Amino acid sequence: KFKSFGCGTAIASSDMMTQLCIGKTVDDAVKITNIDVEKALRDEPDVPAVPPQKMHCSVMAYDVIKKAASIYKGVDMDEFETEIIVCECARVSLSTLQEVIKINDLKTVEEVTDYTKAGGFCKSCIKPGGHEERDYYLVDILKGVRDEMDKEQMREAADVGLDGDFESMTLVQKIKAIDKVADENIRAFLEMDGGNMEVIDVKENEGKYDVYIRYLGSCDGCSSSSTGTLYAIEAALQDKLSKNIRVLPL
Repeated sequence: KFKSFGCGTAIASSDMMTQLCIGKTVDDAVKITNIDVEKALRDEPDVPAVPPQKMHCSVMAYDVIKKAASIYKGVDMDEFETEIIVCECARVSLSTLQEVIKINDLKTVEEVTDYTKAGGFCKSCIKPGGHEERDYYLVDILKGVRDEMDKEQMREAADVGLDGDFESMTLVQKIKAIDKVADENIRAFLEMDGGNMEVIDVKENEGKYDVYIRYLGSCDGCSSSSTGTLYAIEAALQDKLSKNIRVLPL
């Protein structure tokens, strides 16, 4: 038996839920979801009985069963949930959403709904301010996963290392690779005369890589900074990284 108030969908869902519970143990009854209730209400197998905007009403019946079972067993309602459910209407879990977003490289909430049906019914789970307050919202989950994906891509790019193909490196990797070669092959002989150098920028120019450097210490203004020293730096970078490197002092 049950008491209900509100729309006919809530009453019909509650009535069907009681029917589905008949003959089942408590453990089996709590496995009945609002999806099962909605399908049982259908007159035609392929025609939904509950309109999307009313799907949350069937969730209430499901919650009541969990509440009754928790009282009967003397446990908390959360013990009946093995996963965090974000969209109660479509029974879509947090882990499923995170996995689908990542695998399919989804970028919008609309894409998430298309792939998972989450957010396609009462829409409470899309963003704050909906029909019900939620612990998790699709907009926040999507942003969190996208941020993590971006960080992962940056980590992977960094893991490529400084010994890979110079042309395929990112700007940051190119500068780090040049600094590494400078540390291992150039700076030592510059420092012997009280000088040094720093890499300012790298720009691609018609198939060439212009490396802009600044001389430091005694190298700044030295007569060989535009001749012998410059040629030695350029030769080292061309030998270790790319024949297309040109060194331009500022």
